[in-house]
Amino acid sequence: MNQLVKRIIMSVLGVVICGISVGMFKFAALGIDPFQSLMSGLDAVIPIRFGTLYVIVNAILLLFALIFDRRKIGIATFINLFLLGYIVEFSQGICEKLMPDAPLWLRIMILLIAVVILCLSSALYFTADLGVSTYDAVALVWSEKQSKIKFAFCRVICDFVCVALGVALLLISGMPITEVFGTVGIGTIITAFFMGPLIEFFNVHIAQPMLYGRKGKE
Repeated sequence: MNQLVKRIIMSVLGVVICGISVGMFKFAALGIDPFQSLMSGLDAVIPIRFGTLYVIVNAILLLFALIFDRRKIGIATFINLFLLGYIVEFSQGICEKLMPDAPLWLRIMILLIAVVILCLSSALYFTADLGVSTYDAVALVWSEKQSKIKFAFCRVICDFVCVALGVALLLISGMPITEVFGTVGIGTIITAFFMGPLIEFFNVHIAQPMLYGRKGKE
């Protein structure tokens, strides 16, 4: 199969799987991902509509990627921007129909599965190299510009900073601590510390062999 066709398939598949996993993540309701933690904090202190705020923040991140490495912006970036939300809604809706009133143990299982396939999806469209989401671009650009620092470490730091800022902003807004830790829960902690290493694992053992074969990248 032509390598460009493989890359397009991997990009589309990666975004679709990502949307499904985020829908599962939201269904589990055990804490949002690090970037959404930051967005919740900003939303609590900045008096504009969330949709407008989300566009502004992503525009800033898009500008970062365009300045430091515009190769990170491509077809997958725009598929992510325009389709991901609908896929998330569909996935979450299916979970709610199939598993209404899901017990805690089932929600935990859904969360763990969602984290794993979210990392797999990220590895697919990272390796396809036809663009990534604006937030994903930050850790990728950082790790590539600073070749001595692995992507896994850069991603953990980015995620941790987002969680810390999100919690701080929520507390500054006056939100009760109990509500803060309902927004930033176990799912947030798991993704903050394990997404980087898991993405790197899937990148090396699944995504790169899928694109370049078992001999690896030439």
